[in-house]
Amino acid sequence: MSRRLVLITGASSGIGLAFARAYASHGWDVALTARRADRLEKLAEEIRLRFGVEAHALPADLAEVHAPEDLQKSLLALGRNVDGLVNNAGYGQPGGFVANNLEQHKAFMQVMMMAPMELTHRFLPGMIEQKFGRIINVASLAGFLPASPGDTLYGPIKTFLTRFSQSLHLEVRDHGVHVSALCPGWTYSEFHDVVGTRSKLSKAVPEWWWMGADEVAREGYVAAEANRPCCVPGAPNKAVAALLNIVPGDWTMELASGQLRKIHR
Repeated sequence: MSRRLVLITGASSGIGLAFARAYASHGWDVALTARRADRLEKLAEEIRLRFGVEAHALPADLAEVHAPEDLQKSLLALGRNVDGLVNNAGYGQPGGFVANNLEQHKAFMQVMMMAPMELTHRFLPGMIEQKFGRIINVASLAGFLPASPGDTLYGPIKTFLTRFSQSLHLEVRDHGVHVSALCPGWTYSEFHDVVGTRSKLSKAVPEWWWMGADEVAREGYVAAEANRPCCVPGAPNKAVAALLNIVPGDWTMELASGQLRKIHR
């Protein structure tokens, strides 16, 4: 095939779905993976008709340790190389560290941290060999924030994804492979509906701070093409990220804790 192929995880909604449309609009074929097969098939059909590119629906649950290998085998069976990878799949796990059992934490870390690392490791050698590749790890502004109560593992995992992306960026930048961490803030998607915080956040977070998933994905695409190691979309989020480099850590811990109490009370 003359067209490039991008694999997008968590493609059935939100930022992942927006990335699928963004890449297809630039002439990429897309391989879409998420748990909801019906949504993937519907999106794949839409992309084929709208953009005239190939779209493959590959349902998978990244909480299963064999899922990354299975995805690689599925793409090999299609005779396709992976030229781009968007590690977007993720979710929230509210309630506190002890309230969630160990198996829930293991599954959370498998989806959010281990699967992105393994998928990158599986597909990066081919990108280096062909001297072309694009990797976007969807992290979060939460990765810049201080420790906070509640989603105990979420922020640290997003910090890992950001640092992992930056390190890998330095490692492969001379091989034609672009690696970028996308670190959005408040984004309109199903994320907050799933964890049950939508109504509270709508009251606590001003409307001007929210971004649309399409806008976030567009900025992420541009950042990856420009080979920027980290992209924080939106002026308010950029201001917060810059401020966090100045304000002492113990102050920001208390500020973050107070804000979260307002949201979750």
